[in-house]
Amino acid sequence: MTETTTGSAPQGEVTLQTIAMPADTNANGDIFGGWLMAQMDLGASVLARRRARGRVATVAVERMTFHRPVWVGDVVSIHSRIEAEGRTSMRIEVEVWITRMPAAEHVKVTEAVFTFVAIDDGGKPRPLP
Repeated sequence: MTETTTGSAPQGEVTLQTIAMPADTNANGDIFGGWLMAQMDLGASVLARRRARGRVATVAVERMTFHRPVWVGDVVSIHSRIEAEGRTSMRIEVEVWITRMPAAEHVKVTEAVFTFVAIDDGGKPRPLP
């Protein structure tokens, strides 16, 4: 269990990890929310592709909440877990936690639910295996 400044621990497995860089900032100097959302989509897709055993497409994003800003140099960890499955789709809960140096502060900064659909080579929905 990871000790955090928020009193809770990340839910799900780490599906992507990266470092926030200066090129990813908005006009205020914080990390751009769109960049963070793209990282969440990538991280969730790792889990979705594994479960679908092939191609997937993102079809919805719900409950996107930004709790705290991400700063340049923060280590960004995407945690993903499958919340529910249908015949062709899956809902994946995604949490973003950062590690901020030098204090090694570990904080949840963002969360959302992504819905993916398993697709065939022609881009049509297919059943989950």
